[in-house]
Order: sequence, then structure tokens, then C-alpha cells
Amino acid sequence: MLCAIPKKTAISLCSLLASTVFLAEAWAVAPPESIDGTIKVNAEELIALAENIPELVIIDSRIAGDRNQGFIESAFSLPDVDTTCDSLSKIIRKKDTASLFYCNGVKCARSAKAIKIALGCGYSNIYWFRGGFGEWQEKGYPYLQE
Repeated sequence: MLCAIPKKTAISLCSLLASTVFLAEAWAVAPPESIDGTIKVNAEELIALAENIPELVIIDSRIAGDRNQGFIESAFSLPDVDTTCDSLSKIIRKKDTASLFYCNGVKCARSAKAIKIALGCGYSNIYWFRGGFGEWQEKGYPYLQE
């Protein structure tokens, strides 16, 4: 009951609730249309890249729970929340290796966040599959499940 809470505590609780709402709204913002320093691709272009660049590294930036829905074959699981220069260096050996990032789809900001980290670490030759797993499924392309 709010009336039984001292005024100072009630104000602190209100501040906490307001900041939580702000954070939730910030995460609800869709990622940008493009990211400087990357090449945006669709599902068909991803397939062509995989066929033409055997060393292409595919990074699934989704959290483990999302990956349970399925994932693109040969994609490494590296959630955005775990993406650092160190974690990237364990998957992408050379900073100019072709690498592609994806997440759930156009409303998912996880791959955009991971890409910005990769760019900050000095990685180049980055592709962004903005349509992500949602586009992949919609187009009926095969995927794996754990």
C-alpha cells in the first residue's frame, strides 16, 4: 500500500519505475535503416555471400531463448549482451574477415548493437542481414534447431 510508504521511499520508487519505463521504451526503438561501415543484405544476398565467400563468419546476435526458435546453419551464437572485442576475436580471427550479423528481424536492435561494437573494435568487411531470422523464415529457407 503506497500510503504506508514514507514519502522519501515513495519518491524513490516512482523514480525507479519511471527509469524502467524509459529503458523499456528505448529498447522498443527499431534499429536504423543502415549502419555506416556495413553492407546491408537480404536473405538471397546472404546465400550468395555464403556460396562465394567460404570464410564468411555468420554471427547470430540473438539471446539463447530466441535461438531456440531456430538459427541459420553455421551461425555462431554471440548475443549482443556478450559481444566484446575479446569475444569477437575468438570467432573472427582477422579484422578484415567477411562477417555477417543478424538477429530476429527489422524491429530487433541486437545485431545493430553488436555491429557497432565490432566496428569500434576495428572490424571491417561487415554485412548486416537486417531482415534477420524473421525474413529467413518468411522466405522458407532452411534452418537448424538445437
